Amino acid sequence: MTALDFSTTLGNAWFPAPTFTASGCASSGRELAQFFDLKDMGAVVTKSVMMKARTGRPTPRMAETPSGMLNSIGLQGPGIDAFLAKDIPYLVEQKARIIVSIAGETVEEYSTLARKLRSVSGISAIEVNISCPNVENRGLVFACDPEASRRVIDGVRRTIGGELPIIAKLSPDVTDLVSIARGVVEAGADGLALINTVLGMVINLESMRPHLGGKTGGLSGPAIRPIAVRAIYQVHAAMPQVPILGMGGVASGRDALEMIAAGASGVSIGTASFGNPTAIMSIQNELKDLIVAKGFTSLRQVIGYAHRPDEVTND
Repeated sequence: MTALDFSTTLGNAWFPAPTFTASGCASSGRELAQFFDLKDMGAVVTKSVMMKARTGRPTPRMAETPSGMLNSIGLQGPGIDAFLAKDIPYLVEQKARIIVSIAGETVEEYSTLARKLRSVSGISAIEVNISCPNVENRGLVFACDPEASRRVIDGVRRTIGGELPIIAKLSPDVTDLVSIARGVVEAGADGLALINTVLGMVINLESMRPHLGGKTGGLSGPAIRPIAVRAIYQVHAAMPQVPILGMGGVASGRDALEMIAAGASGVSIGTASFGNPTAIMSIQNELKDLIVAKGFTSLRQVIGYAHRPDEVTND
């Protein structure tokens, strides 16, 4: 039996498996490390780190929804300096591959974060989370503004040079996702993370007020998977050479295979890990078995398979 080549690439970064954590769902991996070896999956995508420590949004921050979860954490975190001092050495010690996610409130802040990461060894790629409010433009989310998106990615690319791959994380809450994706790739992104959470709200019927302290929050979980598959399919159709890290409600090997067939080069698992801390490894094993069962010998053969024309048969 032929061995399966389960590896994948995002830009010039190689990963032995196509399974990743989703940024924000496992911090820097410490919580998951007690259940399995972090080096056994593709990579840890860290929680988005900002310049300064943040306490995040007021509570309550989470709400269960049908087939999903609404969260409004507000990018709570230690800030870049504490992150570099504590989290990166830990992940390197675990022999995990690392994708650092960064988030900023201004274009310059993203560039400053990139500058601090430029000389740090052990990092495979940078995820640029542009699904954050732009304080320079009345709080408009960067990823919903084509020009602001391009400026952020251009600034990060100019800062770090051509070594580390840049993965731009985009929001599905836009009219034309393909045009924004094309813009950030032209500005220097090597890959795309699709999709971030979908903006939603829950009303608490006891208080008759918004349930979340921040009023709105990001919807994740199986409820958004069809949106993610659509986004991945559309962007891959327009730019088949650009690698996509797919995410949004992946809870099984079948879910992961669906995203890969739509055009993803890898998948991130987030919400599923809250209910089952070993979800990533279960999904990884299920995905591998499914690919082998379908007769493929490499993951690369599956990427974008749904775009292939139907076989024409002569009667």
